[in-house]
Amino acid sequence: MPYLKLAGLGSATLTRTFDLQYDLISALVEHWRPETHTFHLLRGECTVILEDVALHFGLPIDGSAVIGVSSIAEPTALCYSLLGTSPGDDEFNFSDLKFTWLKANFEHLSVNAT
Repeated sequence: MPYLKLAGLGSATLTRTFDLQYDLISALVEHWRPETHTFHLLRGECTVILEDVALHFGLPIDGSAVIGVSSIAEPTALCYSLLGTSPGDDEFNFSDLKFTWLKANFEHLSVNAT
C-alpha cells in the first residue's frame, strides 16, 4: 500500500466491494454502441471518460502515467518481501498471481496491517 500512496493512488485502496445491480448493468449494455464507444440514451449520447473514473475513485489524473510491464528477476522473492509470504511454484506464475491464493492468505487482516 505505501507504493500506491507514493504514486498518489492511495484512495484506490479505500475502495470497497459493492453489490452489482445486474438489471441496471443489463440496461446499460443494451444501450452501448461499440462502434462509437458510447451509450445511446433517451437524453443523448454518454460515455465514461477518465475524469469520471478519477472523480468516482478520488484518483489524481495529473502527473506522469503509470504504464508498462517491468521485468522482475526474482518474482517469488519480491512477492515475499512485499507480502511476507509467497505461493508455491505450483500456485505461482508471476504474470498471473491467483486471486484465490491472495484471498486465502489475506482475506482476514489484523487491525494494524499496513
